Amino acid sequence: MQFIAITGGVISGLGKGTITSSLSHLLVNSGLKISAVKIDPYLNFDAGTMNPYQHGEVFVLDDGSEVDLDLGNYERFIDVNLTGNNNITTGKIYKNVIEKERKGEYLGSTVQIIPHITNEIKQWLRGVSKKSGADVVLIEVGGTAGDIESMPFLEALREMKRDGDHILFGHVTLVPEIGPSLEQKTKPTQHSVSALRSIGIQPDMIFARLKGNLSLDARKKISLFTDVPEEGIISVSDVKNPYLLPEIMRQQGVLDYIFTKMNLSGLQFKDKWEEFRRNITHPKSSVRIGIVGKYIDLTDAYISHREAFIHVTGKHGIEVDLEWINSDNLKMDKSQLSNLDGILVPGGFGYRGVEGKIEAVRYAREHNVPYLGICLGFQTAVIEFARNVLGLENANSTEFDPSTKNPVIALLPEQLEVTNLGGTMRLGSYPVVLEKNSIAGKLYGGTEAAERHRHRYEVNPAYIERFEKAGMHFSGKDREGIRMEILELRDRENFIATQYHSEFKSRPLNPSRVHEFLVLKALEKTGGTK
Repeated sequence: MQFIAITGGVISGLGKGTITSSLSHLLVNSGLKISAVKIDPYLNFDAGTMNPYQHGEVFVLDDGSEVDLDLGNYERFIDVNLTGNNNITTGKIYKNVIEKERKGEYLGSTVQIIPHITNEIKQWLRGVSKKSGADVVLIEVGGTAGDIESMPFLEALREMKRDGDHILFGHVTLVPEIGPSLEQKTKPTQHSVSALRSIGIQPDMIFARLKGNLSLDARKKISLFTDVPEEGIISVSDVKNPYLLPEIMRQQGVLDYIFTKMNLSGLQFKDKWEEFRRNITHPKSSVRIGIVGKYIDLTDAYISHREAFIHVTGKHGIEVDLEWINSDNLKMDKSQLSNLDGILVPGGFGYRGVEGKIEAVRYAREHNVPYLGICLGFQTAVIEFARNVLGLENANSTEFDPSTKNPVIALLPEQLEVTNLGGTMRLGSYPVVLEKNSIAGKLYGGTEAAERHRHRYEVNPAYIERFEKAGMHFSGKDREGIRMEILELRDRENFIATQYHSEFKSRPLNPSRVHEFLVLKALEKTGGTK
C-alpha cells in the first residue's frame, strides 16, 4: 500500500485541498489508479448539518454521503466517483470505537486514544486503499500541525510509516513576503516543520505557499532547516485558476521526485487538459451570469457552481463573469438584474432570502433572460409560476408556510410517515427519466440521466395538471413518475430548472449539461458567437 499524506502548517486555508487534488491529477494522468481521503478533525459525523458560512458548500456523493467540499475537488481533478469512506471525521472514528466497545470487542480493555482510536484510523485508511484498488491513496489532513483535534490522525499516520506502510509526507506552509523588498521569510516554515517533527513526522516534501515564486535563497534555507532536499520543495504561487496548478507543479519536477521516492518507474504523464487550460486562460467571448443566493458573503458555499462554469469555459472558451447577488435584498431592488445575460438561482434551506429568489425567477421569466434553477431554484420557479401565472393566492412551499392555501411544494404522503427528519431527505444519485424531444432530452442526448440530489420537499402532484395546461412542462421525472425533476417553459427555449444538483457531477472535460445550456443561451442573448 502506498500513501501520500498532505499536512498543513502555520495557518489554515493555504490550499491543501487544491494541492492534494493537483497531485492526484498528475498521478492519475501518469497511468496510476488514485484515490483520495479527506480527514476532517471536527466532531461532527459529517458535513450535512454544518452552516455554509462556517464550512462552505456541503458536497454530495453518489452514495448520498454529505461530505467536505474538498471531495468535490478530488472528483473534479481525477474524474472519479468517491464514497463516504473517503471522508473521515473524528465523529465517525469515535462512533465506530464506542460501538465496538459496547459490543465488547475490546475484551474489557481500557479504551484509549492510543491504540484504539489510532488503530481505527489506520484500519479505515488501509480499508479505503484495499477497496478502491488504488496504487496510491492521497490523504489530506485538515487543520494545522499542533492542533489538538488533528493529533490522533497525525499519530496514526506516524504509526503507519512505522508499521511498514509506504507513506510520503508533504507539508504545506506559508512563506510570507515582508517589507518593501518583499523578502521571503522562511521562519514560519521552520517552526511548522519543527512542530511536525516533534510528533515524529519528517516531511518528504514542502509545498511553499506564497504570492510569487520561491527564491533560490529561500529554497536553500528551507532545505537546510527542514532536511527536505531542494528538489522536494515545490513553490506554490497564487494562480488565477486552480486548474493551472498541476502544470505549474509538474514543471518543478514534483512527479519525478515522487516516482523516485516511491520506486515507481516506466510512468509518463499525458496532458489531457492542454486545450482546457488554453480556453480558460484565453477565452474568446464572455457572458455575465448572476448567482442569486443568500450565502454570497462566502462564495465557497456555491463552489461547485463556480467550478461548473469554469468547466464550460474550458470546453467553449466562453468566460463567465459571475455577479454575486444577495437574495435577501433583491425583493426591494431588482436593478442588479438588469445588466445580466443569465440568472442562476441555486439551492438552499430555510425561508430567508426565498422571496428574493422568487423575484429573480419572475424577472427572468418576464424579461426573457436565460434562467437556470437548481434545487430551491427549481422550487422557487414553481412557486413564482403558481403565483403570477396561475394566480394562486399565497402559493408557497409547506417548508416556508405550513398553513399555505396553495401548497405547490410539499412533502409527499410517504414522507409524512417518516418520524426522523433526516429520513425524509433525498440524498445521492438517482435516475431521471427524460422526455426525448424536450430541452432536457436534447441536452443529455438520451432518455435517462443519473444525477445527485439533496432536498426534502417535492412538487405537489395535485397541482401538476394545472401547471402543464398553463405552459410549465415537467420534462424530467423519477422512474415512478411521482417526483418532478426538470421543468421548462413551453413558450421559450432559454428557461430550465432541475430539482437535482447537476453541479456535483460537473467535470473539467464534461461540464454540467444545464450550466452549459445557461452559458450558451446567455451568449445568444448578447448576440455573440463562440
